[in-house]
Parts: sequence; structure tokens; C-alpha cells
Amino acid sequence: MKIYKPREDSFLLLNEILKQKKVENALDMGTGSGILALELAKISKKVIAVDINKESIKEFNKIIKKNKISNIKTINSDLFSKVFGKFDLMVFNPPYIPTKKGKIEFIDLDGGKNGTEIIKRFLKGAEEHLTKEGRILLLTTSLNKNIGGLFKKYGYYYKKLSEKKIFFEKLFVWELK
Repeated sequence: MKIYKPREDSFLLLNEILKQKKVENALDMGTGSGILALELAKISKKVIAVDINKESIKEFNKIIKKNKISNIKTINSDLFSKVFGKFDLMVFNPPYIPTKKGKIEFIDLDGGKNGTEIIKRFLKGAEEHLTKEGRILLLTTSLNKNIGGLFKKYGYYYKKLSEKKIFFEKLFVWELK
């Protein structure tokens, strides 16, 4: 399984992290290369970096050790299955591409039939891990239909923070509360 390397979507989300105030606890779901967790470590006392890909976690642990970063802990987990605690800030650059034939083949890109299957699972699990004043920064694409309706369905207030047009789609970063 390959490690998700930073792309336009990663950098759009990273730009929003740079605007955030300091927090106690942050979560980087689907950390991939760890670029977002590294930035979160500058504004959070404690960061949990989660990825389903064991190779991502292994490689990111090497970076953490080499750079002597003490406030990031990694967890190999399918979303929240091995995550405990509450977070003031969660960031997620999910697999959001609608999957052909509805079958997930590339775990770092394929988001299921409508591109929202992983997002739905995340939103459902995030509620119990978010502090009362906590918020989520979530990246989606214009290929994900009725994303606002999805946020409402799971009980989140939402605001679009940024967008960027690339190729055949637009990328969006949302703040959810």
C-alpha cells in the first residue's frame, strides 16, 4: 500500500491549519505523509495522527523520531476504531473520489459510490470525539454531491473556509461544529 503524498488538497487544508489558534488536543485523521500532523504539532499540546495504512504510520514514526517531536502520537486505525479521547480540532483529508463500480480499490483515494462513504463514517464517529467547543476541518470536492445535506444529517453546523479549482473539480475546506 502506498503512502499518500501531499497534493493540492493537502496544501489547501494546510493553509487553513495555519490560520488556527492554539488548542490542547488535535487529531489528524488519515495522516498519510504526516504533513498536516506536523503543522498541528505547532499549535497543539498533543496531536494524534491516525492512518489505516501501516506503512504510513511506520514512515511517519521515523520522521517524528528523527526530528525529536514529542507531542505527536501515531495510531494505526480504521478511522476511530482505536482512537480514544476528545479533541479541540480534527482535520481530515479523506478519500473523496467517487469510486467506479462502487468498489474501493485505492484506499487513499476512493471514497465509495458517491465519494462520501468514508466521510459519512468519519462524521458519525467524530461526534463522540469532539470537545464541546471543538471543530473539524474537512476537505471535500465538487464531485461529492449534496455535501451540505450530509453535514446537516449528522448534526453539524458548517461553513466553507476556502476553495480551489483544479482540473475538472473544485476542492473545498469546511469547518464543522
